[in-house]
Amino acid sequence: MNAPFPKATIEGYPRVGANRELKRALEAYWSGKIDAETFESAAHSLRLDTYARLRDLGLNEDYAIPADVAYYDHVLETALTVGAVQGETLDDEFRLARGNADSAPLEMTKWFDTNYHYIVPEIADDQTFNARPQRVLKIVEEARNAGHAVRPVLVGPVTLLALSKQADGSSTQPLEHLDAVVDSYISVLEQLHAAGVEWVQLNEPALVADLAAADDAALAQALLSAYRRILAAEKRPQVYLTTPYGSVRKGLDAINELQPEAVQVDLSVGTLALDPSYLERVAGLKSHLSAGLVDGRNVWAANLRDLRAKLETLPGASVTTSVSLQHVPHTVEAETSLPIDVANWFSFANEKVREVVALSSGPLAAPEAYAQADRAVRTRAESARTHNEAVQNRTAQLPEGEVQRQPLFAERNEAQKALGLPLLPSTTIGSFPQTQEIRAARAAHRKGTLSDAAYVDALRDEVKQVIELQERLGLDVLVHGEPERNDMVQYFAELLDGFVVTENGWVQSYGSRCTRPPIVVGDISRPQAMTVEWARYAQSLSEKHVKGMLTGPVTILAWSFVRDDVNQSVSADQLGVALADEVRDLEEAGIDIIQIDEPALRELLPLREQDRKAYLDWAVRSFRLVALEAKPTTQIHTHLCYSEFGQIIDAVAGLDADVTSIEAARSRMELLEDIDDKFHSEIGPGIYDIHSPRIPSVAEMAELIRAALRNVPVERLWINPDCGLKTRGYDETEASLRNMVLAREEVLSSLVPA
Repeated sequence: MNAPFPKATIEGYPRVGANRELKRALEAYWSGKIDAETFESAAHSLRLDTYARLRDLGLNEDYAIPADVAYYDHVLETALTVGAVQGETLDDEFRLARGNADSAPLEMTKWFDTNYHYIVPEIADDQTFNARPQRVLKIVEEARNAGHAVRPVLVGPVTLLALSKQADGSSTQPLEHLDAVVDSYISVLEQLHAAGVEWVQLNEPALVADLAAADDAALAQALLSAYRRILAAEKRPQVYLTTPYGSVRKGLDAINELQPEAVQVDLSVGTLALDPSYLERVAGLKSHLSAGLVDGRNVWAANLRDLRAKLETLPGASVTTSVSLQHVPHTVEAETSLPIDVANWFSFANEKVREVVALSSGPLAAPEAYAQADRAVRTRAESARTHNEAVQNRTAQLPEGEVQRQPLFAERNEAQKALGLPLLPSTTIGSFPQTQEIRAARAAHRKGTLSDAAYVDALRDEVKQVIELQERLGLDVLVHGEPERNDMVQYFAELLDGFVVTENGWVQSYGSRCTRPPIVVGDISRPQAMTVEWARYAQSLSEKHVKGMLTGPVTILAWSFVRDDVNQSVSADQLGVALADEVRDLEEAGIDIIQIDEPALRELLPLREQDRKAYLDWAVRSFRLVALEAKPTTQIHTHLCYSEFGQIIDAVAGLDADVTSIEAARSRMELLEDIDDKFHSEIGPGIYDIHSPRIPSVAEMAELIRAALRNVPVERLWINPDCGLKTRGYDETEASLRNMVLAREEVLSSLVPA
């Protein structure tokens, strides 16, 4: 068995389905509307549809199609396959991912510098690994029966352990279990070989990053240790080792020593901009090279002639994408409302597959593809949509470098005591559940079957109910619930100039959660106020403070597809001044607590230490621009989501917010250990995990509040969930918030004598 590596392939494909079939099947199964057999049947049909589509798009060689199957998450899928976590049934898998009434879920965090979230395996000292490849074997067989020779995909052993965490009470680091987990991988590969599989894909993106778990040299050594054994196994498929999301450093020498049968490298424009010599370095690899020239992370049509010139410096190389196409929508063909000129600039997953095939074939074999790419590059460069002279003139007048809100925090904190907030003030992060009625009203309004006035009435009624619910529960600082917002980024993108939004551009965030990232096509400005009327109305309903709610510049960019013709710092400054205008208008409307959400601040952190300072400088600057002119009495909040808090603690402190809420429930307040004297703001570490449907008890939340108080003085601690409540149902939301308020009261009563 020595099937050649395909000339054209991809690293992965969107898993949720062109019409979000997997999302719907998952949610139907979780809600009890379908059984496991019906769910498996839906997933089976989706897989076969995907294989047929990819073959039609030109991936018609054996093993050109990756079988990157995962029902919830690909890291969890691999962990189950090699026994890094224990589970045999669908319910076991979803219990690990989502938790249940008796069990908290595993931690979830961002996948490298993307907006995808993965489930973090926990490795105990006495961990045993046992191969369970039944699902992947079934997938191979069903594909073969349908006429497809697919390539199974697993997260590689080094990356799997590097991204895992120690189980509570354990003393060994996950990478210390490398030998044991490699035994399991070898067993999986032997069983795939016995099933007739000739190529397997092992993804090792850890090699491109500076990780807390291991430095570059340690990862390279781990790679050598693991793959010497894997490649020495007699009965195994050929190994396709992939290194997406950036350039490999010391690991490149290790790969050359190991000589797996094929190696993928990320040669996207973004990677080569950070590491210009990488193209030359990978040309010397002894393995068959698969050149990741087509950018799998952004949506711009490829400059095929430029990419073809790079390919010609790599004789014999195959063509692939820089990363899995899971990060982009399915197809531009599903978009019917984009301006025609703009639509021609875009390339989603299906279009990128065609680009891979055209790049492999060359301009003589695919002249129309190259001509179309030429037109896209030319018309975009010449379009007036990308340039707004007034915006450019305004940002040109901004001071260079660091900007600082005045007065400084200590004086502002004193001034904000006039807000009259109690000790351990309770609040929520912003959004409340989006009911079917609200979604239906929004859809009807978009279709034109519900008038503007009727739509506004429906939203105002929802805001009123949300305010009344919070009053009944006894929360201290209220929110309006954001029923008018379909998404915390898309809402603003639809109201700002310089963006376009899609109808069907869905991308998986985690599990069944999908988002539609907007696309930045030009200079950004605010034509009119965006949130003021909703905040003013909500505040009129309560004597308590109601927060104004904005999404910050970094998060808007992180959860959008961004321009590749300017540095992101340019767009960040433009968003900073646009949102500063919104802050001013909110203050004038009587809103004295304003939250500027930056849940994605960690997400955009470059994978390499050497690139991080430049990013954090412009990210912090853009946030400070939003709050720069805010009154001293206006309390500025921010909210952040991530697990590696310590990596950016200085930047979080540098935001200079008055109150910072963070996602800390799943890590059980471990994040607060990174708090030090430089971090002066008040802090709201989430005390329950909203990503799971389980309702935490009063005792559980009280325990987390006490854990937080071991690191944060009572005068600085806020009580809140760890994220917005949009994706939860009202029954569980009300029950969880009631328990949260009771937990606060229990802890407070023990601190303050009656």
